[in-house]
Amino acid sequence: MSGKIVTVSDAEFESSVLQGDKPALIDFWAEWCQPCKMLAPTVEEIAGEYEDKVLVGKLNVDDNPATATKYGIRGIPTLLLFKGGQVVQQLVGVKSKAEIKKVIDENI
Repeated sequence: MSGKIVTVSDAEFESSVLQGDKPALIDFWAEWCQPCKMLAPTVEEIAGEYEDKVLVGKLNVDDNPATATKYGIRGIPTLLLFKGGQVVQQLVGVKSKAEIKKVIDENI
């Protein structure tokens, strides 16, 4: 994983994502999920491009079931965009870099 992506867990989700000082794009994923692995390089590129504007994080749903359950994550990969502690956008499945950037740009 690149240094620009933050690994997020149930324990610090509130402090790093909900109370963070910038919008956060969180990738809900699992080790066994093939589509998650397909999306990973795209998420890394976005983390590099939006480094100063958006916190980009990954949350492993198997290791952190409380957060995944709280946000009703049923299918992975799911990307949630948080702003001001609220979910403002949700993308489910493998999306193109252009689709993800459009969602971020509309919300920051």
